[in-house]
Amino acid sequence: MELKNSKILVTGGASGIGLGLTKRFLAEGNTVIICGRREDVLNEAAANNPGIITKAADLSTESGRTELYSWIAENHSDLNALVNNAGIQNWMDLDNPDFLDLARKEIVTNIEAPLHLIALFSKLPALKTIVNVTSGLAFVPSAKIPVYSATKAFFHSFTLSARHLLKAKGIEVIELIPPALNTDLGGVGIHDFAPPVDGFVDSVLEQIKEGKTEIAYDKSVAMATSGPDGLKAIFDMLNPAE
Repeated sequence: MELKNSKILVTGGASGIGLGLTKRFLAEGNTVIICGRREDVLNEAAANNPGIITKAADLSTESGRTELYSWIAENHSDLNALVNNAGIQNWMDLDNPDFLDLARKEIVTNIEAPLHLIALFSKLPALKTIVNVTSGLAFVPSAKIPVYSATKAFFHSFTLSARHLLKAKGIEVIELIPPALNTDLGGVGIHDFAPPVDGFVDSVLEQIKEGKTEIAYDKSVAMATSGPDGLKAIFDMLNPAE
């Protein structure tokens, strides 16, 4: 991935990991476009980080994704990189009366949306890099967030295939595999115990510069690289017997 003088679109770029990446991409001398559903949050991010280009877009709908692509193709056809970062996380169990509705929302946002965006944006002649943000939970699930964990496992698998499928087009596919980080993903305060986003982003930029295409950090290193016994031990730690 070229980290200077590139034009980069970051979905969900106004908060959490997306905002952390956006700030670093800007600092490296790139043009960064961020999108999200809430214009007030986008405007706040832009006000605090001059130079960001914002675009309101509802990626949970097919029309919203198609409209975003059409806008990019018309106004920013020189886009070099797409970062699929937007995602939602619901803490729930099977007894939750809204389980199916919440599950569907996670599947649409975490799976359908990025797959559709990859299919659309890979048509742009200038696109050279796709970055998919998965999770350490793609390798070892947490039963407290069962559908979220499963969507990230799906997205990890698809990322491996996309890397192969897009090779002929000269598009590099990078996977970011974050551990739990101190963001509001899943709800305010849930991840206050976790490492800050800045350390993860620093590591991501260093590993990209080293040419790595599968990038883990802190606890997600073991989750992404352990064998069966190690994965079982991590699963038991994440899901203690009650």
